Amino acid sequence: MSSVPVLLTDVVGAISLGLLVFQGTATLILLSRLIKGAIRRPPLKPQSPTPEQLGTVSVVVPTLNEVHRIDPCLQGLSQQSYEVREILVIDSHSQDGTQERVKTAARSDPRFRLMTDDPLPSGWVGRPWALHTGFMNSSPKSQWVLGIDADTQPQRGLVASLIAAAEEEGYDMVSLSPQFILKDAGEWWLQPALLITLLYRFDSAGVREHPPERVMANGQCFLSRRSVLEQLDGYSRAASSFCDDVTLARQAAQQGFKVGFLDGANLIRVRMYEGIKETWTEWGRSLDLKDASSRSQLWGDLALLLLTQGLPLGLFILLGSFWRLGYDFVSLELAIALNLGLLLIRFGLLLAIYPSYYRDRPVLLSSFLFWLSPFADPLAVLRIFLSAFQKPKQWRGRVYQ
Repeated sequence: MSSVPVLLTDVVGAISLGLLVFQGTATLILLSRLIKGAIRRPPLKPQSPTPEQLGTVSVVVPTLNEVHRIDPCLQGLSQQSYEVREILVIDSHSQDGTQERVKTAARSDPRFRLMTDDPLPSGWVGRPWALHTGFMNSSPKSQWVLGIDADTQPQRGLVASLIAAAEEEGYDMVSLSPQFILKDAGEWWLQPALLITLLYRFDSAGVREHPPERVMANGQCFLSRRSVLEQLDGYSRAASSFCDDVTLARQAAQQGFKVGFLDGANLIRVRMYEGIKETWTEWGRSLDLKDASSRSQLWGDLALLLLTQGLPLGLFILLGSFWRLGYDFVSLELAIALNLGLLLIRFGLLLAIYPSYYRDRPVLLSSFLFWLSPFADPLAVLRIFLSAFQKPKQWRGRVYQ
């Protein structure tokens, strides 16, 4: 036997052994998170309000040039019952007709109130500034403040159900994971892979106990007790964050407040982005959550994603080719089995997240690519890495220095 095959054998053996150590450790961490999903709180269901909920909620909707997608949000909010005291739409000087849509809604539902926020102060990002403006101008009689994004579609019974769950669980802050509305084939392929990066790093929606640094939140539907926001000085603690929802939730958790993240697929839908390019650019830029994480946590999450989501497909093919060439030893076979197991976990999770996607007949053909989304995992993990090393310079039409 020549020295080259012997050297290659040693290299393959060392690589496979290293993978067993590092990937094996990462897989145990991943499984410890995924297994909690078996005992999580089930998805919330629509509810009718109780008399005690009368006028207890102020809704705040931040807007900036949302004319093409705000109508379902306005309609959904108008369907909420007497638990909603007021609906404040805080517009950042839209130029596309957004304000006219809100004024039209206000003519049929007096709970709508349109405001324009002041010029963006130094150190603030647009969204938390609009939410802060809404909170500061909301009625002090409301016990809860609910932030709702303009691209969402609230379903009837959303607010009453959310309040009931918060009071039942004792949450001071609680947000919901939505049901996603996808249309283009590219979205159906890439978006689930990006969503899985969150599921791998954090517990499933509905899991009850989290250390503060692992708290998850979704600002598309984010409910907070007024008293808690008063103690936190509104949204100022997340002023400069491009993931202000998670930043604020973790700040609250660190102060001892109880924060929850529940499954709201039955209560709220969202059409976030148009097409694969916008999904890659806009959503991918904030999914790293670096603004809400320590450097060590960020690097640990990146390593876990790489080992358990980004590499298994390629490693399974590469290591399998070595095995077929006759490199037959235990560590190689175990490494192949480990990566096959990670791929099976990934495909199995498609069944778990399937209810998080809205499906109707026009998109049935495109949605077939949902089942092929694991093949987009290397690209999704790459997007998280790219985002982790970049500071956003523009967001929703705003340009930041």
